[in-house]
Amino acid sequence: MELREHKSSFIAYKVLHVLVVATLIRQCVLGHFESVFFCVLTLLLLYVPSIVQVGLRIELPTTLEIIILCFIFAAEILGEISSFYVRVPGWDTMLHTVNGFLAAAIGFSLVVLLNSDERLTFDLSPAFMAVVAFCFSMTIGVLWEFFECGMDLVFHTDMQKDTILHAIYTVALDPTRTNTVVGVTGITDTAVNGESLGLGGYLDIGLLDTMKDLFVNFIGAVVFSIIGYFYVKSRGKGKVASKFIPSRKEEGRDYLKAEQEKALPPEAEGREGRPDEGA
Repeated sequence: MELREHKSSFIAYKVLHVLVVATLIRQCVLGHFESVFFCVLTLLLLYVPSIVQVGLRIELPTTLEIIILCFIFAAEILGEISSFYVRVPGWDTMLHTVNGFLAAAIGFSLVVLLNSDERLTFDLSPAFMAVVAFCFSMTIGVLWEFFECGMDLVFHTDMQKDTILHAIYTVALDPTRTNTVVGVTGITDTAVNGESLGLGGYLDIGLLDTMKDLFVNFIGAVVFSIIGYFYVKSRGKGKVASKFIPSRKEEGRDYLKAEQEKALPPEAEGREGRPDEGA
C-alpha cells in the first residue's frame, strides 16, 4: 500500500527492482558472490523509504523518495558492481555532493517534524534550523569517512581512492630536522622496493580523496541549508524545499494503524478507548 501510494515513485521502485534482480541473476551465473551480496543489500535498501514512512508515520515527498532510490542504485549497483567509481570520472564526487544535500534535508526534516509535535514545539529561527541541517549533514559525512578509513585499515579495501600526484611537500625529508618543508617536484614515477609501479607520478594514499569528499559534502549541505533557511523564512511556502521535507501522515494514509485496527477483534475494537467496567 505504501509503495503504490505515489505512482511515479512506485514506477521508479519497480524499474530499479527489476534491474537489481537481473543483475543478481547475472552475478550468480558468473559466480561473483561479493557482487551478489551488493545486490541483496540493494534490494533491502530499496524498501527503506517505505519502511521509514510506515514505521515513523511520515510522508516522504515523491521527489525525495525517487532521489533516494536512484542514489542507492547508483552507489551500489553502478558504483560497486559496474565499477563506475573507477570508470566514470567524478562519479564518487557526484554521489558525495548529493549525499551532503540529502543529509542536510534529513537533518532539517527532523527538526521540522519534532517542532510540529505540540508537546515539543519551540520558536526556532530560520538561521538556527539551517545551521542544524548543515551540522547534521557534515556529521554524517565525517562518520562515513571514518567508516571508509576503518575498512581500508582493517579489511585492506580501497574505499579511500588514491590520487596520482606530481609533487609532494613534506618535512619528513628535511635533513636538518628543523620543521622545514622540502618540495619534490616533477615526479614522473613511483618505485616500491626498487620496482616501478608505472603510475606516472607519486601515489597518494587517500587523503585528497577524503578531503574532496568532505568538501563536496560541504557544498551539498550549504545548498540545502540556504534553501531550508528561506523555506522557514517564508513560513513553508518554498516550492523547492517542500519537495525534500517530509510531513506527518494524514489519518487516512496511516496504513500501519489501519492494519492494526483490522487485526483487532470486534469486541476489543469496541472497547478501545473506554475505561475498564470493573474500575
